[in-house]
Amino acid sequence: MNYQKLYSFALNPWVVIASLAGGFAMGMYLPEMGKALGFVGEIYVDLLKMIALPFMVSAVIFSLQRLFRDHDSGGLVVRIGLVFAGFSIVVALLGTLTLLATRPGENLSAQTMQTFGKIVGDDMSSSDTAMNLQGVDEPVKVVGLSDVLLGLVPSNIFAALASGDTLKALVFALLFGFAVGQVPTRVADGLTQSLETIYNSCQVLMRWLNYPLPIILFCMSAAQMAKTGIGPLQAMAQFVLAFLIASLLALALATIVIWKRSNATLGQTLNALRAPFALALATRSSATCMPSMIESLADQLGFARSRVELMVPLSVSLLRVGPVIYYVAATMFIAQLYGKALGPADLAIVMSASILAGFASAGMTGLLTVSLVGLTCRYLGLPFEAVFILFLAVDPICDMLRTLVLVIGNNAAVSLICPRPLKI
Repeated sequence: MNYQKLYSFALNPWVVIASLAGGFAMGMYLPEMGKALGFVGEIYVDLLKMIALPFMVSAVIFSLQRLFRDHDSGGLVVRIGLVFAGFSIVVALLGTLTLLATRPGENLSAQTMQTFGKIVGDDMSSSDTAMNLQGVDEPVKVVGLSDVLLGLVPSNIFAALASGDTLKALVFALLFGFAVGQVPTRVADGLTQSLETIYNSCQVLMRWLNYPLPIILFCMSAAQMAKTGIGPLQAMAQFVLAFLIASLLALALATIVIWKRSNATLGQTLNALRAPFALALATRSSATCMPSMIESLADQLGFARSRVELMVPLSVSLLRVGPVIYYVAATMFIAQLYGKALGPADLAIVMSASILAGFASAGMTGLLTVSLVGLTCRYLGLPFEAVFILFLAVDPICDMLRTLVLVIGNNAAVSLICPRPLKI
């Protein structure tokens, strides 16, 4: 059997899209069967999560050690800070301009408002819809700087690993990697070889798990459609469309950056991004995409492996471009829904708060990620609790886009930080 052809087939974008479409169709027309397939996706994602943290910790530690020994770390921290800040601002601005151009929360039809009312308050009355959408909500807890800092430091690294806390595991790996870099080579070599063995083994496991990807995608999308139905998607169609446009623009920009930085052809660049693209759609977990991100940049596009292995885990945990676009889009949609005009100062607040919320979203998924929209809304005095269920209903689709932008966007950021490779 030609395993390379099978691997290429499993990661073909058209196969990925066909699998998703087939699963959505089954979930819509055969919902009971679709729900029964949900356990397949849960097992698959758990397997990927099982690999992700050991991979990240081992990659960061031995990459930092190699970086220090190469005496090539001067100016790297400044470059990382500039690229991360620049990318965050660019994607926030991109989301803002897209929502200003499309205005998905304005001039909604009476039928759409009635659907909103049914989802929010289980009432089809348009008058009740207005009350439910404009009522007084419980205050949303603001995530402050102290909360973010407390979330960075692991009191128990084993507990952080057991709970899958990516950000705390990353902080431990960075500190431990800095320390190992100062240990004499003859002492640290044994640990380095062990970590490299773990790292390479995790890559092999990840590659094996890519083979059944079309089947997994079919099962996961069928289960999701069977669970939520088509109603919420129809009601939130304008928001989903606006977020899709912003995401596609960000993906196009990131792809161009990688193409120009890699010295590869556009075809070679797109081919190298196939695996992380497919995994992002399938798993909706950026941590599980790290091995394929490293493989695409280092093995296929020729960037320095020592830098790539360090920067990919760091960017996945700290450069949250996907969530930033989402928070900007969601906040502006809510403002438009409530008829609140946003001036330049308000837009600056939305962008700044979205970048902060994106940083705070590290390690979060699903409901927790969506709940941070309340942080950005609080600064503008917008009630979020009443419309929280609207965003939760369509979050599976938005989550795929968030992860996709994060994965490809982070690859672009890493390509800017790493030295340009020789022409491949």
